[in-house]
Amino acid sequence: MKTLYLDCGMGAAGDMLMAALLELVPEPERMIAKINALGIPSVRVAASPTVRCGIRGTHVSVTVNGEEEGSGNLSHSLRHTGMEEITSLIAGLGLPDRVRSDALTVYQSIARAEGKVHGVPVSAVHFHEVGTMDAVVDVVGVSLLLDELAPEAILASPVCVGSGQVKCAHGLLPIPAPATALLMTGIPSYAGAVSGELCTPTGAALLRHFVRDFLPMPMMTAEKIGYGMGSRDYGAVNCVRAFWGESVYPQRRLVELCCNLDDMTPEEIAFAEERLFAGGALDVWTSAIQMKKNRPGIQLSCLCREEQREELLRLLFRNTSTLGVRWRGWNRRELMRSERTVQTPGGPVHV
Repeated sequence: MKTLYLDCGMGAAGDMLMAALLELVPEPERMIAKINALGIPSVRVAASPTVRCGIRGTHVSVTVNGEEEGSGNLSHSLRHTGMEEITSLIAGLGLPDRVRSDALTVYQSIARAEGKVHGVPVSAVHFHEVGTMDAVVDVVGVSLLLDELAPEAILASPVCVGSGQVKCAHGLLPIPAPATALLMTGIPSYAGAVSGELCTPTGAALLRHFVRDFLPMPMMTAEKIGYGMGSRDYGAVNCVRAFWGESVYPQRRLVELCCNLDDMTPEEIAFAEERLFAGGALDVWTSAIQMKKNRPGIQLSCLCREEQREELLRLLFRNTSTLGVRWRGWNRRELMRSERTVQTPGGPVHV
């Protein structure tokens, strides 16, 4: 199974992800030319070899009207862009339907996060750093490169977000920035030893949309490794590493919740099982047990992802008579599964 694994030990930004993926595609120059030919207004993309801490990788630079983001010279109009303008721009680009859909979904997730942080509807959100043409290129470029690679599974490490404060249009904000922190909910992350913004809102939104699971590197045979270099020098290799290769079984970190019950009817337990499934449990089951005073009882168990644990704990306490719930972690390897409809002489068959 073709697998892409992203090592985010130094965070993730849109340009770093794009640079790492460029090192994996057979013809990176062709992909750069393809991005430049999309017609994103006043934008030029370039990729160049860069060395950080003695390690060679690729750095992607995006210029708008000849100026690079972060130079302080970009016009105010480019720094404040509404979601309507972003949607119109991306919808008008010559992109495959799936790439266009991915890019729009990523930006919508950023808009929802910004709207929630600032307490305004999505329609009233005006992007600052993430709304520049620079970020549009990052989102569209990553979506286009992933479509070109067509991995069967995209996995990533827990994400280092950095620490300290970052200066933006609203003033000094804590790291991770509020929108980034919201986009990272449910994703394993940590501060790390570096003081600085390692994970940007664009990077967080791209990871959230494309990555299937966040876990230590699974067993895989790497064929290529891409190094996407960041702009800043932190005294450590500031890069996203992208491993491309074959893995047989994807691995997930799951949590099993369970509780013992001896005073609920079968109908009540069945209702609790339904609520757990509705809440996102991957599996729910019961086991017959012998409890204190020789009373027969039922152990109710469910399997879920780590980010679902608190919601399912709430459902167990709300829908059962238990006074306590236990949990433990499991590593699970899985066969890839997919669903499709096959046309046969006897009619369509669901497979």
